[in-house]
Amino acid sequence: MIRRTVLLALVALAPVALAQQRPHAPEAPSGWSHKAPVTARHWMVAAANPYAVDAGYRILRAGGTAVDAAIAVQLVLGLTEPQSSGIGGGAFMLVHAGKTHKLIAYDGRETAPAAATPDRFLKNGKPLDFYDAVIGGKSVGVPGTVRLLETVHQRHGRLPWKRLFEPAIALAESGFAISPRLHELIGRDKYLTQPRLRAYFLDDNGRPRAVGTTLRNPDYARTLRAIADGGAARFYTGPIAQDIVDTVTKHPFNPGDMTLADLAHYKVAVREPVCGGYRTYRVCGFPLPSSGGLSVLQILGMIEPYDIAAMGPASFWSVHFMSEAGRLAFADRSVFMADPAFFTPPAGLLDEDYLRARSALIRTDASMRRAQPGNPPMREARKVALGEDVSLELPSTSHISIVDRYGNAVAMTTTIEDQFGSRLMTRGGFLLNNELTDFSFVPEDNGKPVANRVQGGKRPRSSMAPTIAYDRAGRVAIVAGSPGGSSIINYVSKTLLAIIDWRLDPQAAAALPNFGSRNGPTELEADTEVAQLAPKLRALGADVVTIPMTSGTQVIVRTPKGWAGGADPRREGVAKGD
Repeated sequence: MIRRTVLLALVALAPVALAQQRPHAPEAPSGWSHKAPVTARHWMVAAANPYAVDAGYRILRAGGTAVDAAIAVQLVLGLTEPQSSGIGGGAFMLVHAGKTHKLIAYDGRETAPAAATPDRFLKNGKPLDFYDAVIGGKSVGVPGTVRLLETVHQRHGRLPWKRLFEPAIALAESGFAISPRLHELIGRDKYLTQPRLRAYFLDDNGRPRAVGTTLRNPDYARTLRAIADGGAARFYTGPIAQDIVDTVTKHPFNPGDMTLADLAHYKVAVREPVCGGYRTYRVCGFPLPSSGGLSVLQILGMIEPYDIAAMGPASFWSVHFMSEAGRLAFADRSVFMADPAFFTPPAGLLDEDYLRARSALIRTDASMRRAQPGNPPMREARKVALGEDVSLELPSTSHISIVDRYGNAVAMTTTIEDQFGSRLMTRGGFLLNNELTDFSFVPEDNGKPVANRVQGGKRPRSSMAPTIAYDRAGRVAIVAGSPGGSSIINYVSKTLLAIIDWRLDPQAAAALPNFGSRNGPTELEADTEVAQLAPKLRALGADVVTIPMTSGTQVIVRTPKGWAGGADPRREGVAKGD
């Protein structure tokens, strides 16, 4: 085993792939845009779209808190980046409260309608093809984002609620320029068949509206104005709620079963974050029903015994070790992680002895190819046999990182799940999620129940991993997260290694080539230096694929003079502060 006494000669066998040496852009919807790290003294916001970042920046300049700014950012993202998140979806938000120095996890994840049953995505006993499940009302979960925004504003806001809606309302009415990324995603999506959606995104000839075209959404402006005036209740009851139910239940070939009662009864869950030590940092993430926090901490815990710093950024050995740790973490994820209101997870998934034993399975001379779930300490005296999950998470999500002048910090990952969600737009001008396809399509595995099976009122398991890390003095040191479906876990893990072990600035950390394993092949980002490692990794017996890995990391790091921020060059986000 290579422990902290790793042989430097062994490490030298693998070339170091630094982000700054990246040769050219991968094939990705938004291309590649070289960016420099941004520095600020007092506050900063990093998000996936310049319009949204500008809205958050203005709120911070006006004296708003990080939560105030996050609300303004989210409302604009729902307009300018509608394919990824919005008020028709859900979100997880970590809030570090500057006054109390407490970290709180706010769960705005969508829930299954009360009528949902475990066989929801089966036909004749077999799982539906993914897009047969996604398109239409059957995949739509009860949206949680609006209730989440109201809840955190009541607890952590400073500016008036209505003030936070002004940037998005003004932009929806005056219009915004369609970005190259949005234009390309519209053009590539063959499922935009709903007449209302086509009329919004396509021109009279049925083609995507051109880059730079001014796109207005007065329906969305009216919806936001109603919520600004009447609070979240105006979304979960009354005409907006009826519009959501009608859009879901009246779909012509794949109707859902959401009711007004499902919307009216939606509640945000306030949870305890999951935390663990890594090097000199305390790293905290989101708990179940997101697998993101636990899985990132498992990966970090399993590779901590090894000298990752000496291995070098995205080198042969660091890619191998993180990929092997990813296999082990994803093996546990497939069995042990689901909504804790419906399932009691093992108590010891982050147990130090358990992670040490799992870490010892990593070899230098071979890949394990596919890991088996471990045997973590359980809460129950008698262990229940569980089946492996069969679900897909596709990468249309967004992440927001913010720090303010008051010592508060927000890491918020927000989603409608697949690109353009269920492909249903309400009369209120916003898209509805397809979050229920994050449940396992198969409720049983060889007679064993799957923890993440569909059940009424349940929250589907997620991989979203908003993360806040603290330095040895207990100060917020890193605020990070990414979109990317289940690959989020590897994207965030890579970013933390880049900052903590390899001492890269936040922009270089976000830009570093992506890699990892989700307990299948080792995945290497196509058209980057890391893809050149494929032959050596195959020589260890690993299955290896080179694929586009379009993360959207937004990260802010404490510096001696304030803050430094980075936005993923694979998307159109920016960081901005004063």
